[in-house]
Amino acid sequence: MSTETDRAGWIEAAWRRERPDLDPSSIAVITRIWHLAKVFADERRRLLAALDIDPALLDLLGTLRRSGAPYTLTTRELAEHTLVTPAAISQRLTRAERQGWVIRTPEPGRRVAVHLTDAGRDLIDTVAGQIFDREGELLSVLPEPDRRALATHLERLTLALTTPGPMPALG
Repeated sequence: MSTETDRAGWIEAAWRRERPDLDPSSIAVITRIWHLAKVFADERRRLLAALDIDPALLDLLGTLRRSGAPYTLTTRELAEHTLVTPAAISQRLTRAERQGWVIRTPEPGRRVAVHLTDAGRDLIDTVAGQIFDREGELLSVLPEPDRRALATHLERLTLALTTPGPMPALG
């Protein structure tokens, strides 16, 4: 084992020493993912705080922006895309509407359309640009081919573990 290692490496080595009958190799992946998730989340929170926007509103505005012109979705579509309840969407919309970032309009059949305003689009474009720039800086320690390979492996793992169907057997 390398003399230079991170916390996950130390934890894995300690388990190997203390319980040689176990295979703690999952620590090399999972503990590092947890640690990096915290690092990335903390960094994003700092950036969003500096930009005076919270993650929930970022998610709402980003979802509308990614939907393409005319940047309009129903409240039901927003709830489906953001994986939150209709009540949570309603709260987010109220806050975004107060800021002038979205407009709600009633549609036939008790549906409500949500439109991203020019101010909302300008804001999300600015915020997204700053997020992508900062996260690109964080990932720049990896050469581009390694970043693409990592993205491919993470996508494969995500799909395998989140696609409905039988999970691999335990034991």
